[in-house]
Parts: sequence; C-alpha cells; structure tokens
Amino acid sequence: MPFFSFVRLAALGSCLALALPNQAQQTTPKPAATRPPATTSKPTTPATSKPVVPATKSATPTAGKTTTPPASKPAATGTTPGSKPAASATTKPATEGNAPKAAVAAPKPTGPPLPANLGSSDPNTRYKNGKTLIGQARYDLAMTELEPAAAPGTQFKQAPEAAYLYAVAASRAKKWAEAEQMLNLLRNEYAQWPSMPEALFLQGQVSFEQNDFDNALKVLAQIPADKLVQERENMKAMYLPRVKDKPTFQNLLKAYPQEATVGRAYASKLANGGWYTDADKGQLDQLITKFALDRSRYTPRPAALKKSMYNIGVLLPFQFNDPSWETRRKNQFVTDLYAGLRLAQDSLQREGHPVQLFAYDTGADTLQLKQVLALPELASMDLIIGPIYKSGSKILARYAQQKQIVCVNPLSQDGDLVLDNSWHYLFEPSTATQARQAAQFAYNRLGGARTAVVLYEDTRDEAAFGLAYKQAYEALGGRVVELRRVNSNVEESLNAGFAGLDLKNVGHLVVASDAKKIGPYTLGALKTQDARPPLLTYASWLDNNRIGLGQLDARDVYFVHPKYLDPASFGVQRFRQLYTQRQNLPPSVFAFTGFELLYYFGSQLHLNGAAFQQQLTNAGPVSGAVFQGIGYPGGAHDNQYVPLTKLERLELEVLNPVGIR
Repeated sequence: MPFFSFVRLAALGSCLALALPNQAQQTTPKPAATRPPATTSKPTTPATSKPVVPATKSATPTAGKTTTPPASKPAATGTTPGSKPAASATTKPATEGNAPKAAVAAPKPTGPPLPANLGSSDPNTRYKNGKTLIGQARYDLAMTELEPAAAPGTQFKQAPEAAYLYAVAASRAKKWAEAEQMLNLLRNEYAQWPSMPEALFLQGQVSFEQNDFDNALKVLAQIPADKLVQERENMKAMYLPRVKDKPTFQNLLKAYPQEATVGRAYASKLANGGWYTDADKGQLDQLITKFALDRSRYTPRPAALKKSMYNIGVLLPFQFNDPSWETRRKNQFVTDLYAGLRLAQDSLQREGHPVQLFAYDTGADTLQLKQVLALPELASMDLIIGPIYKSGSKILARYAQQKQIVCVNPLSQDGDLVLDNSWHYLFEPSTATQARQAAQFAYNRLGGARTAVVLYEDTRDEAAFGLAYKQAYEALGGRVVELRRVNSNVEESLNAGFAGLDLKNVGHLVVASDAKKIGPYTLGALKTQDARPPLLTYASWLDNNRIGLGQLDARDVYFVHPKYLDPASFGVQRFRQLYTQRQNLPPSVFAFTGFELLYYFGSQLHLNGAAFQQQLTNAGPVSGAVFQGIGYPGGAHDNQYVPLTKLERLELEVLNPVGIR
C-alpha cells in the first residue's frame, strides 16, 4: 500500500525531527535593558589573588596557588568592563513611532514553488497540495490545504489520509493542540482506517510533547502488539526521562507495573538521576530483579558526604591563545562573567561556605573542550559551570550525566538542552518558560477580554516564544486570535504583520522581538487605530533609543524582564560598589550573572551536598542576591522565576515579586 510507507515515514520522521535538538551554535545572549559591553578601556589588574586553577592529576589544589593544568590554560582574572547602564528616567523621550503605511502584500515566499491551485474546491487537489507542502516544510499552509479534505462530510475517499497528514503537519509545527484535535477526529470518524497504528503512534508523541505521559502510554498500548514494536519502545525510552518530578513517575509506575520501559526509566532516575534516597532501596531492588536490569548500571553511588569545601570547574572560552584586541573585546562578556564568579567566591568564603574555582579555557570550538574533559581531575569536581556555546553544552551534558556531576549553563535560554538530563541546569529561564510565565501573568492580571494577538520576530527563539505563549494562554482558557511571524528588517513584512488587525478590540497585544524597528512601528500602529490594549514585550525595548520612556510609561506596557536589577536594592548596590573598587569599571549584566550563579549553586552545595536535584525540586523560587529570584521547583531544570515589570512614573516596578505569581 503506497500510502503506508509515506505515513510511516511522516510519523517517525516527525518524532525524530522534534526530538533531536537543533545543532546550531548558541548565540551570545542579549541582556534585557542592558547593552553588551563595548568599552575599549585599558585592562587593569584586579586586587584579588590569582584564580585557583586545576592542579596536575596527583596534586591537591590549594587556595591562592596557581598551577597549570595539562591541555588547558587557567582563566585570568582580567578586567571586566561593564556595559552601559540601563535606560534611566532621565532618558530623552523619542517621538511617537511612525504610523504604519498602508498594508501591502506579504513578500513572496522563497524556496520551492508553491503547488498550483491552492485553496481549490477539489478535495483531491488539496490533499495532493498538502503532501507537497509538508515535503517543503510549509506546515501552516499544509494544514490550511488539508483541513477541508479531512472533513467527514466531504465523502472524500482519502479523507483519513488527509486528517493524518494534517496532524503530521501540525506536529512538525509544534501545534500540539491542533494535532491532537485532528487525531481524535480521525479515530472517531475513521476508526476502520487500515493505517490507524500510525495515527496512534503519532498521538502518543503528541501526548508526550504535552507532558501528558499517562495518556501517551495509554494510546501507545492501543497499537496492535505486532505493530511498531521497536518504534514504540524507542519513543518511550526517549520521552520518559523527561518526567521531572518523582511523584508523577511513581504514579506511572503504579499504573503500568508491567511496563518494562517505565520501570527501567524510573530505576535510571533513582540510580543515576539524583532521585535516590535510602527509602528507595527496596523498590529499586525490586525493579532490578523484575526487569532483569544490570545491577552494576542501576546501583546508585554512595551518597556524597558534605564537605567543608567544594571544587567547581569553570569551563569558558577565554581564548588565551588569541591575544588580539578584536578577540579580547568580543570576548569581554566571558571575562565579566568570570569576574562575577570570583566575587561570589569571596562572598561565600566570608560566610563560611568556601568553594575552590578551577578555570579552564575551552576555546572557541569543541576540540579544546574535549581535551579539557579528558583531564582526570575534572571528574573530581562537585559542580561544573559552562560552557557557552550549544555544541559544547551538549558534550558537557553527556559528560556530566556519565560522571554524575551537576553542570550549569550560565547563559543559554534553550530549554531543549536540559529536557532529559537530571544533571544539567540552565541558570537562565528558557525562552519557553519566559513565554509561559508571561502568559500566566497576562491571563491572571491584565483583565478584560481573554483574547490576544501575538507577533514574533522571524528567529528560532522568538518563534519558540510565540508558540509557547499561545499554548500556555489557551491552556488557561484564553484565546490567541492571531499568531503572526514578522521580519522587522523588511518593511513589507512589518506592514503585512499588522495588516487587518483590530487592535482596539483585542484583550492584549504581545510582540516578541528585540528588533529596533518594531517598537516604534508597533506604537505607531496603536496610535493610528487609537487603540490602547495592554502591550506585553521584551525588556530590551527599554534600551531602544528609538523609543522614549515617556511613550512606554504613557501606555500599559509590560516587560518580560529576566535580568531585571533593582538599582535601589542593597545587594545590587553592594555588588556594584565592590566590583567597581576591584575592577575600576562598573559591572555588566554578565558580571551580575556570574555572581548570582555561583552564590546560589555554591550555597546549594554547602546546604545539600553535591547531588542536590531533589532539594531544588521541592523548593520554590527564592529571592536572589542581586537578581529578583531563582528557583527550580517541580523538577524544572531552567530557572522558573521570570520578573514582569512596568514603568510607573518613569520608574520600573516588578509586578510579580517572588511569592506573588
């Protein structure tokens, strides 16, 4: 049957494509409301002692002494020029944004030519177009073409196939709710379709992606026993490690006591995921016996005793082998980050919680990182901080899981990096977490009509934000009436993005973009329609010199502000004072990040020991030393606290302080 091979390929290809993280290199983050360091000031030597670096494999590190590790260079304390300060209340207001020009047609799509007769009244033509568009990765268009062909009332012979392909396109676009809705229609209206196992397989994936693990297992169990056997096991083995909290996994184990994949995944969480306690010994032994597991692989390491001092590896691309001015300037954020770590080390020392920093230069590629990971002494670390780029993060994450050492990425906002690794954390809130927290805030606090228009910049991160916002807002009961992509560098795209929008009657507007042009354009569009809906956007708009703070203050504009620093708080003032005294320059946001990261995780080491995952799961967000809050409740591995701010009389206020969500 020709269609069978196509749907098999579509389902399994969809699963693999969505499961594998993007391989693109992570870009240097853009701090909200704080420009990246751009100073050319002459470096100065800090007044502190030299950083501690790893000793040779037979030596014991000693505070204050410097030894050179093989195959790596120690990080210097260098200077840490700060960035320009955030926009202040005295910033000169800009003029109101330019009113949008009359809407024009969207730019012609690039890539393969579109199928002929789009929107045809012939179901067969739409079905064929849908298949072609899926092959071209034009999933939204494919859904538009396939939806009418899938309707039961059309009496179209291939309506079941059209319904299935619609679900494939929706899942490729990560529109899980739409995919699930169509799969339910397929199962109810076309129950005798011969390729139903493929549909059940895809619905299992859709449920997994929505963290509905129980329904995913129920659906997969409905596939005939002789169909897709290995594929089902592979899917369960891939997704079950993403269960973030122990009670949820225990409930799955009770509901599916004979499911070997569930038992094996839970045993792995206990033995290798930091979940094990003495009370779990009996259950782990039962799982090993029942499912014939290799006891050597599922025996947890003895609980690490609390120590008087903890060793922390810092793996950052210092690039000491390239002393050029251009590289030094480009890499200044790394030096700032490390200087912040050093100040946190001093603070922990004064509080009786000493940590030893071992700094390694990982260079700009993965080759040097692999050389560092081959060093025997790295396996003795209690915590690893770094690296910066995504390719290196994946390599270090695997190493940390194998060695059972918690590693923390200091700057990434890519939640895919920590989906199924109990030993890997993001210091930042992921893009999706920022969107979910913003959606919850909007639904609970903005009032008015529960509708939204969401515009997002044509980038991977902003697309993830827009989709996550829509899913979260609609899961709460709201409705996103428009979800549109725009390219702010193309005037026609901006015009098309705002074309036809009734901004007067929408509950609120979301603009997920850091682009300089879109802020003035959005304000101009609102002025043209005399519309005043609440506007939710990124905090980088506060640092856009094309927008005056008075414009933002005059409207109900709310900012997703993960890096908000309260200039009046004691912690921020004290850090700024100490840092400036030591470096002769004000701190950048990266310096603050390094300080908060080490202070928080260093405190966790002294409080709970080296395997502190379960303690983080059971605790809520807490106030940070300099930032507004940090926390990893419910098994999350990216920071779950995201400040939402608003200008009131030209002063920023945090509207959801820690403890008020």
